[in-house]
Amino acid sequence: MKIAIFAGSFDPITKGHEDIVLQAMPLFDEIVIAIGVNIEKKYTFPLDDRIKWIKNTFAAYPKVKVIGYEGLTVDLCKKMSAGFIIRGLRNTTDFEYESIIAEANKKLNPEVETVFFLSSPEARCISSTVVRDVLKNKGDARQFIPEKSGFYEK
Repeated sequence: MKIAIFAGSFDPITKGHEDIVLQAMPLFDEIVIAIGVNIEKKYTFPLDDRIKWIKNTFAAYPKVKVIGYEGLTVDLCKKMSAGFIIRGLRNTTDFEYESIIAEANKKLNPEVETVFFLSSPEARCISSTVVRDVLKNKGDARQFIPEKSGFYEK
């Protein structure tokens, strides 16, 4: 069984994240969206909300699972029997950063392969940082957040 981990803070989930998962879906039997928890990092949204929004976004896709985790992603891969890490690339800056992380992960666990997906043109400008900034400044971020997430539901 081909299992892949898509790790991040997803603070909040964006259409960019959704785009990467949908691209990866045909290649894997299971995709585990793993929300990293770092006690030293301050998140804008609680973990429970982030899990709920991601589960809502992918409710129609039984091969997508959502969990929270602490520690190294390669250790989670071992625990979940995942042979792949999914990463999205929007631009060359992402590539530079992600390729370094992929090389480090390969040294830590040679059995895990990082697979890169290029963001679709519509999603290249979207990041959680941009969404948080729009929200912080009382803007409408609906165009950046998956509709099915339930983010805007009261």
